[in-house]
Amino acid sequence: MTHMIEVTVFVSAALVMALVAGVFLAFSDFVMRSLWGATPETGIEAMQKINREVYGSAFLVALLGLAPVSLGLAGYAHWGMDGPAAGWIIAGGLIYFGGTILVTMLGNVPMNKRLDLMVLTAPETVSYWQVYARRWTRWNHLRTVASAIGAACLLIGSVLYA
Repeated sequence: MTHMIEVTVFVSAALVMALVAGVFLAFSDFVMRSLWGATPETGIEAMQKINREVYGSAFLVALLGLAPVSLGLAGYAHWGMDGPAAGWIIAGGLIYFGGTILVTMLGNVPMNKRLDLMVLTAPETVSYWQVYARRWTRWNHLRTVASAIGAACLLIGSVLYA
């Protein structure tokens, strides 16, 4: 029974990581391009509103909730599992944490906070938007890939463990 619970936890975490990757992919694929293609004031205002709304979202619960889960799974696999499945679970947890959580906290969030404090119509805000949109999107590409690879690693580890 314990074995089935472990596999269920691994697969569930992988599915949530994949959902997080999907949200990031939407931003990288078309949301940021659309905001970049709008007038600077429109793009800035929309991004400011998006960044404020995310704080009360289910997405944020999934994104941040996976931080301790990913490290916990990596630790569990390291100390409680043997074989190739353990390596995949460890990789999945660490890739998600490093490439998604740390990049979010050290890359995207500081940029979001800076943009949020800026006056919408100020010239320096429009100048910053040119930098923000490109740099933020690059960081987001990394988060997308890390979340997707983390999910894939967990699924491979689950299959090998099952």
